[in-house]
Amino acid sequence: MDIEFNQSKVLKELSEDNQQALEELFNYYYSRLYSFSKSFLKLEYGIDDILQEVFLKIWHNRKEIRSSESFNSYIFTITRNLLLNELRSRLNNQKFRDQMVEASVAEEYLTMGNLEYDELKERVENLIDELPPKQQEIFRMSRIEGLSHKEIAEKKNISTKTVEYHIGQSISLIKVRLEELGLLSVLYFYLFL
Repeated sequence: MDIEFNQSKVLKELSEDNQQALEELFNYYYSRLYSFSKSFLKLEYGIDDILQEVFLKIWHNRKEIRSSESFNSYIFTITRNLLLNELRSRLNNQKFRDQMVEASVAEEYLTMGNLEYDELKERVENLIDELPPKQQEIFRMSRIEGLSHKEIAEKKNISTKTVEYHIGQSISLIKVRLEELGLLSVLYFYLFL
């Protein structure tokens, strides 16, 4: 299947309202998204519902998909955001917290039960705001806008190596701060590092 999959062609067909193209995307990405979701949530229940919502969002936004090159980041960003919403909801449930402990989930995840999602998001935004301006801009273009290194390089008129350097520096600085807050595991997924 991977050898025959032409993502550019499939995305073009999707933008032309071809439902078969959505099915091809589903077949191509499902196992990867499932593995990512399972490693994120540490439990399997509910993953299929989340992935259905991912592909529903892709269908609703099919006309806005920019390019085949940035689609991988786009689909994983949608998945990550839905997983964070699910994790937030689940952390309000004592039974789920108990299951997390049984599944040997890192303690950092449990601290999230005491934090509101908005507060968590605000902390991440504050850490990103502390980055040097150029690194901050490139990091946001990559992780929030979902642009590829090549797309950022073209927009900023710099080399892809320079983009990689700035993103690497940003990740290093953010990781240090996250470790200080004791929230590295949870926020690591939030930032999709």
